[in-house]
Amino acid sequence: MTIVQTHTGRALPLTGNDIDTDRIIPARFLRCVTFDGLGAHAFEDDRQQLNGQHAFDHPAYQEATVLVVNRNFGCGSSREHAPQALAKWGIQALIGESFAEIFFGNCVAMGIPCVTAASEDVTRLQEAIAADPQLTVTVDLANLTASYGDQSMAIAIGEGVRQMFLAGTWDACGQLVAQAEQVKSVAARLPYVAWSK
Repeated sequence: MTIVQTHTGRALPLTGNDIDTDRIIPARFLRCVTFDGLGAHAFEDDRQQLNGQHAFDHPAYQEATVLVVNRNFGCGSSREHAPQALAKWGIQALIGESFAEIFFGNCVAMGIPCVTAASEDVTRLQEAIAADPQLTVTVDLANLTASYGDQSMAIAIGEGVRQMFLAGTWDACGQLVAQAEQVKSVAARLPYVAWSK
């Protein structure tokens, strides 16, 4: 299991509230058999409408691994393709004012922390990144801070999820596989499992 305590990387500011999963990855890309290649289509329609002026097209942000967003990011349909597309693009952590619950859960299942911060702190960070795209941001789950330059701000994440990242137990499927013998042992004692054989 992978422990996620801190992440440091260059950041990408994406402004706007209520950015839904259909904007993150349009529905026509959901027919894929694997998630490979989804990163190239992240924000496909928004990027086409903005003729290369979208933040995901900006040359200075191409190495970004931290996405900084505003309120209710990832709302809309529950498609797991949305965080997958962001991850395939290169995003490894998100800082925002708030996240839609299912989007948040899908990110956790992939080991991508989504931390929240006060609106004014998020705006200040987005402005700092826009002013200096080479700026690196450190998301520190152990100390619940995000730092950049000489600035530091408080971040929040549910304590249960935070402990899962710090202990490396965020991967539910991985835990089941790692405990396969215990799973078999419990299943063998369950009458309804034995009956169905």
